Amino acid sequence: MSGIQEVYELVEKGKAKKVAAAVQAALDEGCDPTAILNEGMIDAMDVVGNKFKNGEIFVPEMLIAAKAMKNGVEVLKPHLASGVAGAAGKFIMGTVAGDLHDIGKNLVIMMLESAGFEVIDLGVDVPKEKFVETYLENPDTKIIGCSALLTTTMPALQEAVELLNKQEFRSKIKIMVGGAPITQEFADQIGADAYTEDAASCAQRAKELSAELG
Repeated sequence: MSGIQEVYELVEKGKAKKVAAAVQAALDEGCDPTAILNEGMIDAMDVVGNKFKNGEIFVPEMLIAAKAMKNGVEVLKPHLASGVAGAAGKFIMGTVAGDLHDIGKNLVIMMLESAGFEVIDLGVDVPKEKFVETYLENPDTKIIGCSALLTTTMPALQEAVELLNKQEFRSKIKIMVGGAPITQEFADQIGADAYTEDAASCAQRAKELSAELG
């Protein structure tokens, strides 16, 4: 079995403790670092994401696989010319004001990082102005993600998106929303660019949006 194949299987199975050594072994065999990243780890996470979407695995398994990938990326980082972090662009992420939920957000961030985004995590209970301020400090950001996990914080999500929609930089970014009570209909109504129902879809959609922005 090739070194890349082994990395792929270890990430897919969430063998976090063994991945670093397998990545090192693949590098020692002369495997291309970008191929180890794309074919060994990102492809494996795509499979994990699809299994999660289909209900074959659940959040704990997905977190374990993401952790395995993270361990592998640590070994790879020095060997990747551009660095894996940020290859897909910058993504600002936060849970809106009044909402203290972060498990879903953290899962999304792990998937986004797995897909090559550099994520600026604003945490929970984020005032709408903070999204704008953070963009102004990081004008190379491509996507801003706002999440709400409670029906009572849906208005705060709407206000955050409305404020972003009024900014001069609006044409340079895409706005993504998500969270348990959020629907595509609500996302359309408040003027967001995209809604996804789970972390795996979010990473996939973010890659597409990032490519659209060029």
